Amino acid sequence: MQITKELEPVQCEKRQLRRQIVLADIEKRDATDLHKRFTVLNREPRTVKLEKRLSQLEPRLVKSADPEDLPAINRQRVEAFYRCD
Repeated sequence: MQITKELEPVQCEKRQLRRQIVLADIEKRDATDLHKRFTVLNREPRTVKLEKRLSQLEPRLVKSADPEDLPAINRQRVEAFYRCD
């Protein structure tokens, strides 16, 4: 859960950039700068390392013997989603 907490600001910014890119595409505006910013965020070494570690841990959580693990993480993700807006 600590990893998702550390990734929250980056994931929030990436979510906002995705929205802005889609809006720019719909409005037929140039989204080059938005795409560049998204690429920079996606390639930050610390972010890549944390996302890779999180992807390695997720299968373990699915198989966890503690039935509270997944609901706790899902609750944290939902709360992070609403904090982002």
